[in-house]
Amino acid sequence: MAKAYERIADGLREAIRAGQLSAGDRLPSETALAEEYGRSLPTIREALRLLRDEGLIEKQHGRGNFVRQPRATVLRTNVRHQWEKDRVQQPEEQRAKTGATEHDTGLTLHDLVFQASYREIKAGKYLAQALGVEEGEVLLERTYRTRYAAERAPFALVTSYLVRDMVASNPDLLDESNEPWPGGTQNQLFTIGIELDRIEEHVTARPPTPEEAEELELPPGTAVILLRKTSYDTHDRVVELSDITLPGDRTEMLFTTPLERW
Repeated sequence: MAKAYERIADGLREAIRAGQLSAGDRLPSETALAEEYGRSLPTIREALRLLRDEGLIEKQHGRGNFVRQPRATVLRTNVRHQWEKDRVQQPEEQRAKTGATEHDTGLTLHDLVFQASYREIKAGKYLAQALGVEEGEVLLERTYRTRYAAERAPFALVTSYLVRDMVASNPDLLDESNEPWPGGTQNQLFTIGIELDRIEEHVTARPPTPEEAEELELPPGTAVILLRKTSYDTHDRVVELSDITLPGDRTEMLFTTPLERW
């Protein structure tokens, strides 16, 4: 038999899903809910905690509990990589009209806020092995954050690594002010004569760090999806490595594998 706080949570959850309580609406006060349900304040608070853990409501300090605004969702598929490659040799005007985030979210360029920062670092053992270079090799570390303009949290936490000497022949690739780059990384590599042959993606999941939970504004108990993306050129050389942290409450991943005909 369901406990009292679970039954109260069920009733509030049904009201939210039925539209009786809309996004942004303030819930009755804890005292009012206690009177309505004939239960103690601790029982009401436990019911509200369940709904916060599910991401249905949020508590605003000094104001009360509110129905949470639905977040913009991301559908990330492996088909996106061929889509990006097909655009590499298009004119800049065409490439500038849309990018991978728009592709994954259905939003437009004007809906998005984009930030990029670059810095040079020396490869430690882990990155050196992953990129096939010597320890101490200078890398270009690129950090990206893209968010829906109506929200504060980014869609993902992205850190990309390039070998500096590999891309330095085009100084534009070392300058963060050129971001967002029309056509993304595949077009950047194309400017220095590099064509991608394949992309490997390794996916795991874990609880977020406190810093990740805060930046991504994750409800309690929400996991993050970790995506390690390794890009190989047509000479079987690793030319780019990305570590992507995705929020588990608003990210869907779809993998399509074409099969050869008999």
